[in-house]
Amino acid sequence: MDIVFERRGEGPPLVLLHGIGHRWQAWEPVFDLLAAERDVIAVDLPGFGASPALDEGSSYAIETVVERLAEAFDRLGLVRPHIAGNSLGGLFALEAADRGLVSSATALSPAGFYDEAGFRYATTVLRAMRLGASVPGALLERILASPMQRSLMFRMLYGRPHLVDPDVLVADAKAMAKAPGFEKTVKAGRGVRFAGKLLDVPVTIAWGTRDRILPTSQALRARALLPHVEHVWLPGCGHIPMSDDPAMVASVILRTSSALAPAGT
Repeated sequence: MDIVFERRGEGPPLVLLHGIGHRWQAWEPVFDLLAAERDVIAVDLPGFGASPALDEGSSYAIETVVERLAEAFDRLGLVRPHIAGNSLGGLFALEAADRGLVSSATALSPAGFYDEAGFRYATTVLRAMRLGASVPGALLERILASPMQRSLMFRMLYGRPHLVDPDVLVADAKAMAKAPGFEKTVKAGRGVRFAGKLLDVPVTIAWGTRDRILPTSQALRARALLPHVEHVWLPGCGHIPMSDDPAMVASVILRTSSALAPAGT
């Protein structure tokens, strides 16, 4: 299948993966900062943004999606690129790193470190947001024209929702409402927990201190499970930190993708 992507810049290749319900444009606030030093490829995951859904009957399990990403790497001529992902994309980034498909991984508030209650909470909130985004386009635009309404609707995703352009929020909401991969991804993710070791490549797990979808208790769980990788806080940032503090997020990704692999790998 074809995966839609946006590519800019020159340098070592860096693949960017968005979260559930989002699209490659989630990375727009940091894109040019990264492209100044990297060959940046931001993709729409299967069934999200402009990328088509997987074939009817196909599973959206991690193994399937990571396999599709590896195929996309081959088609684009990418040999072990660096990778960064947010939320669901962060989980995929960690899985790609654990499988030896990439040279480094940066995961921003990655999925996969919740317990069952945390999974139910996150998916309930996201489903509610998707339902709210499914109102007719003209009504949605009127609602989001109000700064207060934008803040109320998107405070669960952003630490600083007022910094996000209203037109971007409208387009994101429409994309989330229409994403054919949403429910199948939620179904496939139930019971999924990250269990990799991440011993072979540089890895950073970064977490927004205002993340209301995957709270910081999950960051502490990630630290306990993976004490040998780098863990950083993103002060004041929410679940989608790229819009909250582009310079800080870009610096974390660039630093990770410049690090040397662990000795002996």
